[in-house]
Amino acid sequence: QVQLVESGGGSVQAGGSLRLSCAASGYTFRRACMGWFRQVPGKEREGVASIDAGGYTDYADSVKGRFTISRDNTKNILFLQMYSLKPEDTGMYYCASIPETIGFCGRRPGTFGYWGQGTQVTVSS
Repeated sequence: QVQLVESGGGSVQAGGSLRLSCAASGYTFRRACMGWFRQVPGKEREGVASIDAGGYTDYADSVKGRFTISRDNTKNILFLQMYSLKPEDTGMYYCASIPETIGFCGRRPGTFGYWGQGTQVTVSS
């Protein structure tokens, strides 16, 4: 079965950096759309970044220039490198996938069928 396991979250001060990882199994990783999402209590889940099977990336305006999504298809791992973190980046970060997808992924949560359990990121001012 599909399994997504996030790691790398933590607490940092504003301006700091973190790298999130998502280990995937149970499907052909290299042919999947992958995405990172975040959510804070009381708010809708937000699409932070996505990467399609061909390596095309898409970012939320709020993270452009600070976050980089990447994938290692040899190890079935998705990454999110986060720099210049701000308090508003605080939230639970989730990895998600759409297996067997060709083309643009987008960042709408409803299009992603499989989700990890999340890893908490807390940025203090």
